[in-house]
Amino acid sequence: MTTHTDATGQPSSVVPGDLFARHQTIAGLRALADFLEANPAVPVNEYGREYNVYARDEDAAAAVAMVDKVAALLGAEVIDKRANGGHYSAEKTFGRITYGIVHVPKRRQDEYEAYTSYRHNIRLDPDQDGDERRAA
Repeated sequence: MTTHTDATGQPSSVVPGDLFARHQTIAGLRALADFLEANPAVPVNEYGREYNVYARDEDAAAAVAMVDKVAALLGAEVIDKRANGGHYSAEKTFGRITYGIVHVPKRRQDEYEAYTSYRHNIRLDPDQDGDERRAA
C-alpha cells in the first residue's frame, strides 16, 4: 500500500490497483472529451451526465467518512436521507457533468434486494408489450 497527500494535505492510503483504475478513468475521460471536441457532429446528452462513485465499505462509519471527505474536497454539502430510508451523498456539477459520491446504507441495500427478489420470476407474454416481432 502506498500513501500520498490528498488535496486537504492529509495523508491518504492508496491501493496500487486503485491508481491503475484512477489513471484509466482519467485517461478515458480526457480521450472522450478530445473525441467529442474533434467530432462536433457526434451528439451529446443535452442535459449532461452523472459520474457516481459508491462508497463500498462494509463499515458504515468508514463509508460515511469517505463521503464526508470527498464532500469537503468538492466543497459540496452532504445530503443525508438515511432517516427516511435513503442515501448519504454529496455531489458537485462541473459544467453539465455531475460527480457524486454515495453511501447506500445496508438496510437500504437489503430493502432493495427484497423488493427486486421476484424479478427473475416475472415474464411478460410476448404479445403483451405490443411488440409484434417478439410475438412471431
